[in-house]
Amino acid sequence: MMEVSFASGQMARTCRSPAQMRRRWGRERAKKVQLRLDQMMAASTLAELMTLPQARCHQLGADRDEQFSLDLDGPYRLLVAVDDDPMLRRDDGGIDLERVTRLLVLEIDDTH
Repeated sequence: MMEVSFASGQMARTCRSPAQMRRRWGRERAKKVQLRLDQMMAASTLAELMTLPQARCHQLGADRDEQFSLDLDGPYRLLVAVDDDPMLRRDDGGIDLERVTRLLVLEIDDTH
């Protein structure tokens, strides 16, 4: 089971209250956010989360290289980062997805 934390107090308060999620993002997006949070907590590692086809979890590039994106609705994505310090790395320098068990929810954004 992965540990999920939040980058800001406001994001934490919103994501812990279904009513606040609906108010901030609308009913459908709030349902998707809750589903993705549940999926993150149920997965044992980031590698396992990335195998869920409906989440379409993938690593971003460029200035968001060490962040990951999970589909919500339309162009909106739940953006997360690995919350391990130091970052868990493979020998080739990439993130060791099989060992990542802590994620930090950064934001919900239109990344396109």
